[in-house]
Amino acid sequence: MSEHTEQPDYDNIMQQPGQTDELLALDQMPADHRSGFVAVAGRPNVGKSTLINGWLGQKIAAVSPKPQTTRQRLMGILTRPDAQVIFLDTPGLHKPQHRLGEFMVDQAQQALPDADVICLVVDGSVWPGSADRLVAQDIAARAPRVPVVLAINKVDLMPASAVEQRSAAYRELFPNAADWTVITALDEAGRADLLERIVRLLPYGPRYFPEDQVTDLQERFIAAEMIREQVLLLTYQEVPHSVAVLVDEFKERPDGLIYVSATIYVERDTQKRILLGQGGHMIKQIGQGARVQIEEMVGNKVYLELWVKVWEQWRKKDSRLRYLGYALPQEQRAPGSKRRR
Repeated sequence: MSEHTEQPDYDNIMQQPGQTDELLALDQMPADHRSGFVAVAGRPNVGKSTLINGWLGQKIAAVSPKPQTTRQRLMGILTRPDAQVIFLDTPGLHKPQHRLGEFMVDQAQQALPDADVICLVVDGSVWPGSADRLVAQDIAARAPRVPVVLAINKVDLMPASAVEQRSAAYRELFPNAADWTVITALDEAGRADLLERIVRLLPYGPRYFPEDQVTDLQERFIAAEMIREQVLLLTYQEVPHSVAVLVDEFKERPDGLIYVSATIYVERDTQKRILLGQGGHMIKQIGQGARVQIEEMVGNKVYLELWVKVWEQWRKKDSRLRYLGYALPQEQRAPGSKRRR
């Protein structure tokens, strides 16, 4: 697939009504400034959120070793002198088992055709499997004309003798990829190289967001994700996937302290007992870990209060999914959709 190389048509833009803001942006940008939306896609637990957090230099997405950590499409904005890259962190593509799963897959699928570039992340520590073939089919069906950069992640977990053959197996699965590389998502140099490959494929254009904006997410949403991340890191078996977090209150008190109150929802009493722990030990651990991250985000001291509530089968009930912020596939177009040019 060919690279986007056509320069912006300034004369044509000037003749179009309602383009004043875009003209201002273009006047202030170098002639070869690039901008666009990048869908970071792949099956669950391949390192998509780790990559985006690394590129942005701060956490906007929960990260854990558990599959399907990311549940909603999240937007991260990276602005530099020559480009503005708008990353869409997507849930892993998989076969859904419940209504929440349907929501997650829909969020990922919607991002594909709207993207200017797809950064397809795969787990190079294992051979391609049926889940990877499902991803390949999804991309071929939904975004056949969007350029794809294949990122073969977790090279640090590959035996040196297997790197060449395993890379070839993934490239064969995605033969139309415009570019590819082997990386470790935690390695800064590898991330930087991958980013340059992505930027080269973006179209020329202005900035869509102020240069100091890093995400369109509210702080209370990111706080909820940080709490949920601690649950994922500290609990096991069925508990992590049965948890949702809703921040009920997020405000600054007169003394400058940030007060955050959040409810953790689970599906069974046994899960609630696990989250609370003996003598409240587990919920204290969750709160301590989350509080540190929230304080880093807001740059201030935080008082975090956590509650645990049982909502039976909330992942399967439309009304409860809506209450928790998971709008169902037929009800909305997900936040972060690309502006049509």
